[in-house]
Amino acid sequence: MKIALIGYGRMGKTIEPIVLQRGHEILCRVDVDNRADWLKPEKLSAADVAIEFTTPESAVDNILACFEAGVPVVCGTTGWLHRWPEVAQRCREQNQTLVYASNFSLGVNLFFALNKYLAQLMAAYPQYEVDIREIHHTGKKDAPSGTAITLAEQILQRISRKKQWVNRPAERPDELSVISERVDPVPGIHVVKYSSAVDEIEIRHTAHSREGFALGAVLAAEWVKGKKGIFSMEDVLGLK
Repeated sequence: MKIALIGYGRMGKTIEPIVLQRGHEILCRVDVDNRADWLKPEKLSAADVAIEFTTPESAVDNILACFEAGVPVVCGTTGWLHRWPEVAQRCREQNQTLVYASNFSLGVNLFFALNKYLAQLMAAYPQYEVDIREIHHTGKKDAPSGTAITLAEQILQRISRKKQWVNRPAERPDELSVISERVDPVPGIHVVKYSSAVDEIEIRHTAHSREGFALGAVLAAEWVKGKKGIFSMEDVLGLK
């Protein structure tokens, strides 16, 4: 496959060798300096798939550029989901393809499945208070992380006594606390904890490097080629 790397920062540079090791070709490496040149339909359309890891400010424009070029896009940028309805509508109207995940790590997506199951079990036990903690490197631009938001939304869907997540200590019983810490050089730690007066139950995912995220993104790019629609890593991994 010919892959367009949109975003050539830490993640783009981690994805690049995995793309090459798996026998694919890098069509282009798009960054702020050459973005205007490459994100044109006549150039971008030569790609089989685009992998997009940039910033919340540029992600939507990049995704829409891929739609215009008729190129499936795998997006791992977080912090832009307030514009999700617009992007989803455009994807469907133009019969295009998007794989979005807040985290492409295989381990994290298994962690998501575990989080959903545990929340379903804990819904019947109000004596347990639940909270989330996430720790990332200081270069991460959004807080809480997209992964933490996904974990929080999964819990809210299953524990009715929790109505909203907040990025601070909870002040009301219906709030789910998500605490964000930024510490170098941590790639990513997520902890979901249920606490009662007598014990605690905790699940935790620790990323040791970015390679896990990068491999998942490349696997998603391989999986989505030739498909139409909006997909998640649950689709890619067969977890639905």
